[in-house]
Amino acid sequence: MSYSSSSKFPLLMPLMVACLIMAASGSNFHNDFDITWGDGRGKIVNNGEVLTLSLDKQSGSGFQSKNEYLFGKIDMQLKLVPGNSAGTVTAYYLSSKGTTWDEIDFEFLGNLSGDPYILHTNVFSQGKGNREQQFYLWFDPTTDFHTYSILWNPQRIIFSVDDTPIREFKNMESIGVPFPKNQPMRIYSSLWNADDWATRGGLVKTDWTQAPFTASYRNFNADACVWSNGASSCKSNAPSSSTSTNNAWFSQEMDSAKQQRLQWVQQNYMIYNYCTDAKRFPQGLPSECKMS
Repeated sequence: MSYSSSSKFPLLMPLMVACLIMAASGSNFHNDFDITWGDGRGKIVNNGEVLTLSLDKQSGSGFQSKNEYLFGKIDMQLKLVPGNSAGTVTAYYLSSKGTTWDEIDFEFLGNLSGDPYILHTNVFSQGKGNREQQFYLWFDPTTDFHTYSILWNPQRIIFSVDDTPIREFKNMESIGVPFPKNQPMRIYSSLWNADDWATRGGLVKTDWTQAPFTASYRNFNADACVWSNGASSCKSNAPSSSTSTNNAWFSQEMDSAKQQRLQWVQQNYMIYNYCTDAKRFPQGLPSECKMS
């Protein structure tokens, strides 16, 4: 499969989601993030407007948000490692701490020059994951910045790329499926070597003659409930309080046009779905798969 520079599917108007309590401080990475590892391989440049992570044979690099969040709409623009990125993984995700952690994952699995990246998604709740869905993208994610978004509210999690939904994970606690709703999460990102599994199951190794590998980030935005000192910045965590446009994301769901776009992506670009992998679950597919 090769990248297509255009799609037949019509573009949608961007979501008009305003700030609830906190919008990320003018998208200044100095204010919003700490580079946590990499011994100088992670850098904030352009007066705080751009963050870059790099990977060489000695080490990768990573960063995390200063704030913790309990529900929100998180947007970040990424430009991925170009050229021969086989063996590398760029991870961008929300996660809590502890042995029963919650996590919402984007992972970008590198590939040989000209072959498409694989976008790997997963949702962990109370320490349990195994909910992988994987996609090709309908563009080359290395030539320009694209927006990767997580909408997380009490009813659902929606993964989007350039405002196109690619995956929805609904709250199905009513049938016994845990849902991330009680543990505040930080935003994390890292660029690291995973050539034991990342590309074709580990058959293709990282070509260190191409190092350093670099991924770039810009235009972070969080319309979100910030968790601090045991309390949320949002006045209420009840969806009934979400009647104004300022906190529309808190009860947002996909309209028919968004649902059509989701179906388009899943029919044309999804390459793995745990909910159809009967061999992996010989005792029966997970409960949420039977509802979708």
